[in-house]
Amino acid sequence: MALLTALPIIAVFGYVFVPAPEVWQHLRDTVLSDYLLNTLRLTFGVGFGVLLLGLPAAWLNSMCEFPGRRLFEWALLLPMAMPAYIIAYTYTGMLDFSGPVQTLLRELTGWGYGDYYFPNVRSLGGAITMLSLVLFPYVYLLARAAFLEQSICVLEVSRTLGSNQWQSFFRVALPLARPAIITGLSLALMETLADFGTVQYFGVSTFTTGIFRTWFGLGDHAAASQLAALLMGFVFMLILLERWSRSRARYHHTSSKYSRIPKFRLRGWTAVAAVLACALPLLLGFVIPVGQLLHWSIKVASKGLDSDFINLVWHSLMLASLAAVFALLLALILGYGKRLNNDPLVNIASRIAAMGYAIPGTVIAIGVLIPFAWADTQLNHLSKQFFDSNVGLLLSGTLFTLLFAYNVRFLAVSLQTVEAGLGKIKPTVDNAGRSLGLSPLGVLQRLHLPLMKGSLLTAILLVFVDVLKELPATLILRPFNFNTLAVRAYELASDERLADAGLPSLMIVAAGIIPVILLSRSISRSRAGEH
Repeated sequence: MALLTALPIIAVFGYVFVPAPEVWQHLRDTVLSDYLLNTLRLTFGVGFGVLLLGLPAAWLNSMCEFPGRRLFEWALLLPMAMPAYIIAYTYTGMLDFSGPVQTLLRELTGWGYGDYYFPNVRSLGGAITMLSLVLFPYVYLLARAAFLEQSICVLEVSRTLGSNQWQSFFRVALPLARPAIITGLSLALMETLADFGTVQYFGVSTFTTGIFRTWFGLGDHAAASQLAALLMGFVFMLILLERWSRSRARYHHTSSKYSRIPKFRLRGWTAVAAVLACALPLLLGFVIPVGQLLHWSIKVASKGLDSDFINLVWHSLMLASLAAVFALLLALILGYGKRLNNDPLVNIASRIAAMGYAIPGTVIAIGVLIPFAWADTQLNHLSKQFFDSNVGLLLSGTLFTLLFAYNVRFLAVSLQTVEAGLGKIKPTVDNAGRSLGLSPLGVLQRLHLPLMKGSLLTAILLVFVDVLKELPATLILRPFNFNTLAVRAYELASDERLADAGLPSLMIVAAGIIPVILLSRSISRSRAGEH
């Protein structure tokens, strides 16, 4: 099963040595340097942006007391519910020349076209800003969890040695939280490398847009696969960075003393600065875009809520539900198999199966298409040979292919949640069940599943929402004349019908709030001694 989920990666790397000299010469002469430089600039820019927005907010909410802290500590996760391509459409609609911001500026000043400078949102800087606004919660989430888990003794010792709040932060808390911060940064950068909708809409040439153009525009599968392999090289570098960060961490808590950390009360300008540091990312990353989407949705609701929209909702919910259930079943098989046979081979298989989440949807789509198209060709050859007829596309271009790609991409989300749930059940429960005559399957059905209800529901919801937001894999692999909310929002925005794109976008954002609430509840209970 692990090898099956690794099939797209094997297929992509299988094309590395297939010669495609003419296309590569064309790419080298025209756009390859843009792909490389823009991808690097985007990665570094978003890395700086998510640290700038996420890290101070995590520290302030963990260690300080200021007006609105209880609201900010969970509300700062809300931008995670906003797909990057949707916030890109929203800000483009607001900040373009014909948008409300520039229109108001011209009305107030009497300026006309060309009389003033206004930053162009459809640019590399705009893409960096949009991605930073929705991805900073990865750093915030993990850094805050790390700050909350730190022993009070370590901080108390730094105070007794003469450090104030800020010196304790830079000299003690920040180094202790470094592995978690690097992990959050790596996740944000993987999402950046995987992004297709934002950079394509802003006209920024990166590897993801290049793979799409080479596959569909130039029709060269070998060159597209080789670009995908290069992109995977970037992703593996990030994975190695994250692993290196964890392996080099040598910070240990030697005390088991956990008690509520006394929060440092901020007053005056420091309190105002703290409120601004937390309010600005929330306003720009969630409140303003959702307000604009609501405005557009109300405006077009009378003509937008038709049978086509209901079909879009049905297609999206059906796909997301099926993918979530399949991912849960696979995760249960892998997770429970690992619990029963915890040997190195099973652990490696489990890691291979969970690799897909780090791989961009565009690469997975290409990797799925290659073997499935080959299988279709072979089936047609056999059908022609024995029955003198073509059977058509039985695998590629069907919902089965799309569901397979979703499971490759999101199995890791389900698997990690199921493994966490199984980890909370003591091995003595298994032993008690077996001593009463239950088979391993019986232990799972009658003991583990009832105890894991919360984890199973969480796993289903997380995959459900991820599938609902997934754009590049759906765009490439969907059957002919089959649309989802994400694809429809992308198509309408590409046609500059931004107001019409508001309704499907708002539906996706509303669904994305569910896992954010789950995460917020989980992290608020994470610190020993708080409850």
